[in-house]
Amino acid sequence: MRVSSFVPSALLVPCLLVVALVAIACSPNAAQAAEPVKFGFAKVDVTPDVNARPVWIAGYGQNRKAKGVHDPLYARAAVFNDGKKKIAMVAVDVVGLQYPQVQEMRKGLDGFDYVVVSSTHNHEGPDTVGIWGPNPYTSGVDPIWIGRVVEGVREAVRKADSAAKPVTAVYGTATDDSLLRDSRLPHTPDGVIRVAKLDGADGKAAGLIVQWTCHPEALGSDNTQLTADFPWATIKNLEAKYNCPVVYFSGAVGGLMTTPSNKYKESRGVNDASFEYAQIYGDEVADLTVKALEKTEPCPLAPIAFAAKPICVPLENPLFRIAQMAGVLKREGREYTGDFENTETPLSGKSKGPAGGISEVAYIQLGDLHIACIPGEVYPELVYGTFQEPAEPGVDYPDAPLEPTITGTLPGKKFMLIGLANDELGYIIPKRQWDEKKPFAYGKKDAQYGEQNSCGPQMAGILMQALVNRVADVRKANGK
Repeated sequence: MRVSSFVPSALLVPCLLVVALVAIACSPNAAQAAEPVKFGFAKVDVTPDVNARPVWIAGYGQNRKAKGVHDPLYARAAVFNDGKKKIAMVAVDVVGLQYPQVQEMRKGLDGFDYVVVSSTHNHEGPDTVGIWGPNPYTSGVDPIWIGRVVEGVREAVRKADSAAKPVTAVYGTATDDSLLRDSRLPHTPDGVIRVAKLDGADGKAAGLIVQWTCHPEALGSDNTQLTADFPWATIKNLEAKYNCPVVYFSGAVGGLMTTPSNKYKESRGVNDASFEYAQIYGDEVADLTVKALEKTEPCPLAPIAFAAKPICVPLENPLFRIAQMAGVLKREGREYTGDFENTETPLSGKSKGPAGGISEVAYIQLGDLHIACIPGEVYPELVYGTFQEPAEPGVDYPDAPLEPTITGTLPGKKFMLIGLANDELGYIIPKRQWDEKKPFAYGKKDAQYGEQNSCGPQMAGILMQALVNRVADVRKANGK
């Protein structure tokens, strides 16, 4: 039907203009066009004074006392605001902040819709969990310093909020499995680096969000100098190259993703477990980031949406339960009823179910960028679905159902995984890989490393299903 048969020619142009404006308003990127997303960054030094009070270094055994500082430890905050919702994403150079500490941080941050605080899982910083003190029975956490970290995170978020300016974004990835050593069978490395580059209105870089998958433990167990480990070199390199701040997040470090052995010994004469090794390795991670930024795609950041909810995780690990009862692990207990979203049943002598702990799983959507926030060290199989089929003979649960995966759950291909998000629950092991009982898988005489630092075999299924539920929450809120 012709428009001119109903609309006088004098009104034709205004009507077409209205139609065009309606089409623009209904387009997927309309929110970003109408209200550009603002991004702000700030960092605060949270390095403890090793001369004022004992500082016990986390990540390996007990009684590793810090004797100096090689480079500062920071809380780095990125704030995003689309005019309707404001969120903060924080990374701290520590081994793993606990959920109660994160809840305390949020109390001082009014005006934010959501705040996620993660740890890089640095094995060369202070104990933030409690299990790396002077002996197995004494917590290594300094509550006075933890109070400084809490306020440092708040300060970083507030400063980032004050510095927020309109930005556009691009997203890119690059892969190099040679930068990783998977120290547990089956070998399933995750050598993908993911980066979002924020550009200001002047076209200059305003910030980088980098996610890489490797334990920050290049310095090894004998080091006594506080350091952020190799991310210190990665961030320093990228800040110099792009003249902008960098926020670094650790991804699926379970499995176990760590730095390669003897990578630079023959070619450069550099031994492992040295600051020179950490520098070279960190620079290589920075070079991989540059490769990712050579082939980026536009990434609208609006609208901002999120879903987060506390969950109850069964504490099946007997060592963790002993540490909790001894006060080394200071966590509020709940009864695990079988429903992980029931966090209201108190733990008492009359409890029928096992002891559980409260944690949190979250999903953040920044326009086309989808972010999974998982409170521990995820195995790469749970990211990509690269499960060994059939299960290796000798595992404890060969017929366990496969868990939902992160790539199968998130509704877009542009994604990031923030590991150790809001908590550190240890290794998140696919149930079909759980291997505590003889005969051991892969012909091993002893069990592989991993299970002793996991809450239990049910945790992977619980956390992955919780992510499925959080994505569904956002889709439902959006009417999908």
